[in-house]
Amino acid sequence: MDEVEVKAMVLEILTQVAPNIDTAALDPAVAFRDQVEFDSLDFLNFVIALGERSGIQISETDYPKLASLRGCIGYFTAQAHTKEQSNKAKKP
Repeated sequence: MDEVEVKAMVLEILTQVAPNIDTAALDPAVAFRDQVEFDSLDFLNFVIALGERSGIQISETDYPKLASLRGCIGYFTAQAHTKEQSNKAKKP
């Protein structure tokens, strides 16, 4: 997954969890909770949906990394890079 794909996935899931969100007005560096009505249950649903959609098991210790759009992009592109490197190492 590249940054564009991650951003599209995150914004789509955000609008499913918080339908009234204006994704165009989001500041990528600011936590979602500080920009929209996004309580802890919404955040949990958001993280679960991200994990299901991406196929990546997200550890609870990584949840803070997913608090903003920039954090999500960094997290998922790093995970994809790690997975890619792991796959290369396994090939003979």
